[in-house]
Amino acid sequence: MPQAPHVERHFRASDTIRDIVIGMSDGLTVPFALAAGLSGAVTSNRLITTAGIAEIAAGAVAMGLGGYLAARGDAEHYASELRRERYEVRHMPEDEAAEIVEVFQDYGVSAEQCAPVITALRSDHDAWVRFMMRFELGLEQPQAGRATRSAATIAGAYVAGGLIPITPYFMTAGVSAALPWSVAVTLLALTVFGFVKGGFTGTPRLRSALQTLLIGSAAAAAAFMLARAIS
Repeated sequence: MPQAPHVERHFRASDTIRDIVIGMSDGLTVPFALAAGLSGAVTSNRLITTAGIAEIAAGAVAMGLGGYLAARGDAEHYASELRRERYEVRHMPEDEAAEIVEVFQDYGVSAEQCAPVITALRSDHDAWVRFMMRFELGLEQPQAGRATRSAATIAGAYVAGGLIPITPYFMTAGVSAALPWSVAVTLLALTVFGFVKGGFTGTPRLRSALQTLLIGSAAAAAAFMLARAIS
């Protein structure tokens, strides 16, 4: 009886999801805390929305710059280690071969068993370097343009998240009416965000939604109380 071919589906966009999570979670909590804190000190929705938009713009730039610098740092670190491994493979091959044995020993493979692999790698220095980068150092080559994409993703997610708790202040007549709506839409957005994130990361959707709601709510509550105390 013919069997259906086995197809493995692995999620390969973890960096992008991580950037979205960073930007969206901060975008939902920080502007919410700012607006909620100001709600106890002012009576003008216009003032709150102006401050909120200014914070979203500044936060998006700061978060995006942070993501860019972090990704650039990863790329520079990889390039530095790559140069070092290339030098060692060419000028210290015996030491590198011993390190291959150590790598395989962690998987229960003896020196005799991994000898054919060492022999094969000796004939291809590029493959040898890639092997050392991956299995000795645990480094993956960063994708081209990763820094720019990371900055844009984080900044865009921050703006998208930040507009959610601010929007009720555009659509209601007074601060007292806007605040409950801001709380409601922020909690709903955290829940939906967690649910969707779970589908991408393989985490059970309901558990992911609950975790995101609880963590986001705690962060928003802490920021809200601090903002209220200061205001």
